[in-house]
Amino acid sequence: MARNLTTRELIDLLRSVFGLGEREAGLALLVDMPGENLPDSPDWKDRRRFAAEWFTMLREQFKELPFREIDFCVYPNVGSNNNDLPETVSLVDGCTEKAESSDPKDLSLSDLLSSSSVVIALTELSATAPLKVLAREYGFRGATMPGFSRKMIPALLLDYGKVNQRVIEIKQRMDRATGAKIILSDGSREYESYYDLRHRTAHASGGVIREPGQVANLPSGESYIVPYEGEREGDASRTSGLLPVEFNGEIVVFEIHENRGRGVQSSGKQSTQQEGRLRSDPAYGNIAELGVGVLGEWGVAAAGSTLLDEKLGLHVAFGRSDHFGGATGPEAFLNPRNVVHIDWVFVPSIQPKIQVRNVEFYYGDQESETIMDSGKLIV
Repeated sequence: MARNLTTRELIDLLRSVFGLGEREAGLALLVDMPGENLPDSPDWKDRRRFAAEWFTMLREQFKELPFREIDFCVYPNVGSNNNDLPETVSLVDGCTEKAESSDPKDLSLSDLLSSSSVVIALTELSATAPLKVLAREYGFRGATMPGFSRKMIPALLLDYGKVNQRVIEIKQRMDRATGAKIILSDGSREYESYYDLRHRTAHASGGVIREPGQVANLPSGESYIVPYEGEREGDASRTSGLLPVEFNGEIVVFEIHENRGRGVQSSGKQSTQQEGRLRSDPAYGNIAELGVGVLGEWGVAAAGSTLLDEKLGLHVAFGRSDHFGGATGPEAFLNPRNVVHIDWVFVPSIQPKIQVRNVEFYYGDQESETIMDSGKLIV
């Protein structure tokens, strides 16, 4: 079994990422649990063990840390990535300035978040979207780590000051851009898609989570933006084109119009399944994110989890966007079980049949800049 962080590495990570002050409110570690709707797996079980090891390390160093309390809480999994969290969690262990407690008890999520200045979610299903929304209300800083595994440990040991600087360089370009053109290839055919970036501000997720109300993934290393979704009356989104995505060796070609996947141009088992998802709930096909990861420049390898893999290069997401400042939230889906934010990551180790030929940003009508060429960042 790969090692965990050492206690010193963990504390240094917390100080570097969250910029801990001399006095903090609570630190909450959140873990979701398997159930009938989603059975356990070895990776999930090890992630819970990993989280418990973090809690043990921090509890042992409690007097040297600035937190008023440290809580370890679990909750039933919510069935899909980025679905809303339950109203109640179970406090399975905790330590405070006054005493330590190991008696499990129910605790409202709102009470936990209102008493915490830092929240870390080591979960199976992503809690990024709901925690981003909740952070705006409760003011905590949060790191979400869905699908984290021990093989991602090297990515936690990077110099996030340098990573953040690189991410900011990409964000500044996204902020200026009014659109982006992506050309992908399957070796025999090229697919072009355009993303409307008007009316939007980009986000930087560079591993520095220091502002109240800020939530980001950890490991970090991407700049991302929600393409304009056409929510302004009389101003339709210009996002359109063809987007190929590889599913189990089959290339599914999505037809995009006005920022929605409207159909599938390809044929095959996976194509039929994706066509069905678009028809059963149109919000599934909402283009929710255009992202550029930078960790590939540090030699970080894919780990088989979106948490890390999206930080390696180009990615496009479908589904929910409100947690990134977009217009599509859970209420846009026909069924709460369908709520999802899912990233398609275009790096060779994940989609070997698809190559990134070119990514170009447009700055108004007169200026453009090539951001990626042959899969490599060139800015």
